[in-house]
Amino acid sequence: MSKWKTAITFNTKEESYIRGYPLTEMIGSLSFTESIFLVLKGELPTDHERKMLDAIFTSVVDHGVAPPSVVGMRHILSGGNELHVGVAAGILAFGRYHGGALEDAMRIFQESLASSDDLRTAARELAEKVAKGDLRLAGFGHKYYKEFDPRSRKLLSLAREYGFFGKHCEFATLLEEEIERVKGKRLVMNVDGAIASITSDMGFDYRLGKGFFIIGRIAGLVAHAFEELTTEKPFRRLDEERDIEYTGFPPRPLAIDEKD
Repeated sequence: MSKWKTAITFNTKEESYIRGYPLTEMIGSLSFTESIFLVLKGELPTDHERKMLDAIFTSVVDHGVAPPSVVGMRHILSGGNELHVGVAAGILAFGRYHGGALEDAMRIFQESLASSDDLRTAARELAEKVAKGDLRLAGFGHKYYKEFDPRSRKLLSLAREYGFFGKHCEFATLLEEEIERVKGKRLVMNVDGAIASITSDMGFDYRLGKGFFIIGRIAGLVAHAFEELTTEKPFRRLDEERDIEYTGFPPRPLAIDEKD
């Protein structure tokens, strides 16, 4: 039987080692964000890497009670489950349309720039696909923010300050411009698009995209879970008259042929 292999952590009777560093030395010396960077990247972050990643996690820490992860989690808890069950249910609600845009945007940015050094041309070609309906572009557009996403503006400003506004950030900015040019309508770069471009310029693989969202949002999920458990009555349910529209058959008799 082959051994399970990992380059992340190993344990002895005396100590646990994270990427080679003694855990007892990390405790009290590293921040949580520094520890996260270490386990993901394998090395300790620079001060600017720590600050950038910390800002990214803060930007996604919570987005209210309305998202599917929070609604689903609160319903699960109202059925009589414990906090960890609700939080797990919330994480399981993350998918292509909730939490998945970050990974999809990272993939599109990284694949686009892997095959082209001409950022403007690459952005124009991608924007034309969006305009034709050939591509559903993740990381752009928002239900409320129509001129700009303030979270994106803040993160991209920090990326410039910390030295992470590279070719992926520039490409995302050009893409926003090209989409408006070819569609005649502004489609703002949302926080997923900003994080996707910044983490790509930080050298992270796009397959970590959902991971960044999970790490940042799980604190918000725990807060919502605790609130549900401590302030709400159990057994939430929809109101049949107010919240449900029945679209099936009207009431009808059950006709059963009698057979000899």
